[in-house]
Amino acid sequence: MKWLHKDLLDVSQLSRSEVMAIFETAGRFQELQERPVKKVPTLKGRSVILFFAEPSTRTKTSFDVAGKRLSADTFSLAKSSSSLTKGETLKDTALTLQAMAPDAIVIRHWSSGAARFLADRLECSVINAGDGRHAHPTQALLDSFTLHQEWGDLSGKTVLILGDIAHSRVARSNVRLLTLLGAKVRLCGPRTLLPPDTKSWPVTVHSDLDEAMKNVDAVMCLRLQLERQHDGLLPDLREYARTYGLGLKHIEKANQDVRILHPGPVNRGIEMSSELVDCTDSLILDQVASGVVVRMALLFLYMTRKGEE
Repeated sequence: MKWLHKDLLDVSQLSRSEVMAIFETAGRFQELQERPVKKVPTLKGRSVILFFAEPSTRTKTSFDVAGKRLSADTFSLAKSSSSLTKGETLKDTALTLQAMAPDAIVIRHWSSGAARFLADRLECSVINAGDGRHAHPTQALLDSFTLHQEWGDLSGKTVLILGDIAHSRVARSNVRLLTLLGAKVRLCGPRTLLPPDTKSWPVTVHSDLDEAMKNVDAVMCLRLQLERQHDGLLPDLREYARTYGLGLKHIEKANQDVRILHPGPVNRGIEMSSELVDCTDSLILDQVASGVVVRMALLFLYMTRKGEE
């Protein structure tokens, strides 16, 4: 197919058919993961710059592996090794990178809108790997792809997103994408960690976890940023774990074969119990595997968008 988008800034840019095209492409790349030699020459001679102004292990490594398995040249740039630490503006950094003629730039930045700022100024493709609280489209795509692999169709399924919704770009992108794919979305967390504008979101909001878990098909726990306790938004981590930490007693209220997800890294015993992290219903490691093939699909589609088959 011909991919018409230059950049991936948020999942709201994508239609349902385009999301399914990404999933189909990712599914084809899954077979590659089982080969002794996990590499194809699809993007040989093309280059990707991984520009991460925030710390990242999973996302950065996943993009790096995805690029290398497609034979693209990947170059990493972290904030600590960039001229941002010397006072250079994001615009000047972006123009400097473009002068090196990359085919795509993957950016993670602490400022909401940073990916769009680059996309408006650069000729190459820009893929948003997380910008502030705004969006994390590739995480949402891999989460939904993981569930798509389990269920096939997400229509009519109920997914609970649990934890720090207010500060989560993952939650925002997942709400948009899951809704687009026909799922019903619930949110649950302490009132201090819920966004004030959820009335305009296509979700139902709960403050009681037992009530929120009734008849759900999947629960997605979010990483609790421990600095929220220092911000005065959490009285005590033990209190949070007792009230909102996912445990076996909550799973009993959900539908049979409920699936458990987490974008990682997991704070065991706080966001969920260790038993659930390691149980057979946990899809956490499946998400990691999905992340590689989904990002392979995205690099392929965005870097060959000029009509190449």
